[in-house]
Amino acid sequence: MRVLVLFLLFLSVSFAQLKVVATYPWIGELVKEVGKDRVSLYVIAKGTEDPHFVVPKPSHIAKMRDADLLIVQGASLEVGFLPPLLQQSNNPKIQPGRQGYLDLSEFVELIEKPVNISRAMGDVHPEGNPHYQLDPHNIPPLARAIAERLCQLDNPNCAYYRGNLEDFLKRWNTRLTEWDKEFAKLKGIKVIQYHKLYDYLLQRYGMVLVGTLEPLPGIPPTGKHIEGLISQAQGVKFILQDIYHEKRTAQFVAQRLNAKVVILPHEVGAVPEAKDLFSLFDEILRRLIQ
Repeated sequence: MRVLVLFLLFLSVSFAQLKVVATYPWIGELVKEVGKDRVSLYVIAKGTEDPHFVVPKPSHIAKMRDADLLIVQGASLEVGFLPPLLQQSNNPKIQPGRQGYLDLSEFVELIEKPVNISRAMGDVHPEGNPHYQLDPHNIPPLARAIAERLCQLDNPNCAYYRGNLEDFLKRWNTRLTEWDKEFAKLKGIKVIQYHKLYDYLLQRYGMVLVGTLEPLPGIPPTGKHIEGLISQAQGVKFILQDIYHEKRTAQFVAQRLNAKVVILPHEVGAVPEAKDLFSLFDEILRRLIQ
């Protein structure tokens, strides 16, 4: 009987899953790639939501209360919904500064860091542009960061996490070579975007951002701003439109400039075709070159 009890205890320890909460679906995809069946995953936001304005729900609090690890995008992107969830979770393990809190923005080079911050600048993130996951070259260091944190929290399974990481990186780097070759065909094209959402993608592949439909980040388009933008935006090929902002402005500007509105997914699940991180970039590329 004692042997049976010890055996059952061993099984319960060996197969206990780390409880991980991710703020966004793309983070959840990396957790699944690295953690696989050794983690229990909960994702707060939906791929169809505006990442700046996710609605905090009691169900999120319940999952965070039991979590071993909270993984966030950071750079103040979650500032509108995460602080109350963290406070109400009453879980000391996942508070900022603790081992159970992982801010992925610390593992990439953020662009567009403002020198000074004021309300006159709109909804500017003081740490820099937070949409860094849309550069596919940023994904490998983020996957490594997740693997290392899983190792710290669950050292007996570290070899398993690192093996999954290497398998993922091998597949990712193969596709990255293909994406780089295809995206290179877009170098030099002029684009306008609604919000400063695709800057990392544009910078990586040499596309030229002429302006944004928002006069300032988070501020809806105005007639005066749009007319000024149109007057200096000759040669623009694409108006890059996300899925969650209104589309009438993009259509109006495209008509005036003889450009094409391209609706791009920003997140896993934003459109049906973007089922995971691989298909997210496949779909972004397909929509730009079709």
